Order: sequence, then structure tokens, then C-alpha cells
Amino acid sequence: MTSQRIPVITIDGPTASGKGTVAQLVAQELAFHYLDSGALYRLTALSAMRSGAELDDPATLGRLAQRLPCRFAGDKVLLGDDDVSQAIRAEEVGNNASRIAALPTVRQALVELQLGFRTAPGLVADGRDMGTVIFPDAPLKVFLTASAERRAERRYKQLIAKGFSANIHDLLNDLKERDARDINRSSAPLRPAEGAHLLDTSEMTVEQAVRQVLGWYAAV
Repeated sequence: MTSQRIPVITIDGPTASGKGTVAQLVAQELAFHYLDSGALYRLTALSAMRSGAELDDPATLGRLAQRLPCRFAGDKVLLGDDDVSQAIRAEEVGNNASRIAALPTVRQALVELQLGFRTAPGLVADGRDMGTVIFPDAPLKVFLTASAERRAERRYKQLIAKGFSANIHDLLNDLKERDARDINRSSAPLRPAEGAHLLDTSEMTVEQAVRQVLGWYAAV
């Protein structure tokens, strides 16, 4: 089967919209592979922070992303041999990932890596440009969002549960700043893909969102 014939479901949306959780559960239901594209940007940011690279140096960051020694093993995210599953979820890493994601050199370096996840029997990919740039031919594209206040609340609970300290007001401000950067960047700005189904989960449970996506896929 050529890669173009392998089905893909793309789930794009802003930070903390719940797209990762929904995408993972949809992938499990369909026995598809799962791509957390945001983790690749977080891995690039973490690698840059550890190496002392300047976060406003497009050429260096592009080379770093191109040689990113990352792999996913079950629930683990590995950078080289180091399990960084928790480290990449720190707010500083997330903020820096949002900054470098605006750089065309970084985005281009990660394109081929992301395309390589399209393997049989299928793929569920979540991110910000999965349906617009990486997999524009996906048979099902979803743009999942929620109010900034609800997203800040969810992120706060998530961080506290993982043992990180957090301030909900700071989180709300950070989310709004990230949204502005993602929407206004020149390279692959955050927006619904052509033909995408819009899904606002502000008042939905995860289970309801998953059922909706599966229902749309069954109707493709």
C-alpha cells in the first residue's frame, strides 16, 4: 500500500484544547498509529535548552531539529536514550516550543519526520498544521478547540496531577500569548484546514469528543 492510500485522521487545534487525549483514544479505538506532532517541537526546544542554543537562531535550530535523536516507545518519549516524557511537558519547554515553531527552518526540518509516521493500518495525527500542511489529503480533518478559560483550567489540573507547580492566571495569559503566536505566524499558521469538521469541546467530555470523531470517520 502506498503511503497516500493509508488513511489519516488529523486533529488540529490550539494549546490545551484536548486534541492529544482525543487523538490518542481515537487511535486506540481504530488500532491506528498516533503522532503527537507537538512533542517534536517540544523535543526540539528541550534539546536546544540543554545544548545552550539560542532560541532566536533559525539556522542552528533547524539543524538541531533535522538531527533530532527522538523516538516514541509506547507512552515514553525518548531523546537519545533519555526518557523525557515528563520533561517536555514543563511550561517553559512548551513556551519555548511555541516560539521555535514559528521558525520556517524548524518546521521544514520536521516535515519528513512527521510524514514517516504514515504507516499501515492508519494514523491519527494531532498538532497545529496536520490538516493544512503535513497531511492535506487526509480523509478526515478535525479542528478541535475550547474556550481559553476552559483550556487554562484543564492545563492547570493536568500540571498539578503530574506534580508541577502552576498558577491558573499565568496559564491563561500564556495560552492567549501562544494562541496569538500560532495564529499570526507566517509559516503554517494555526487555522482550520479546508473541509475540516469544527469541534468545540468547551462543554464536552473526552468520551463525547471521541465518539464524535469516530462517527465522522465512519461516515467518510
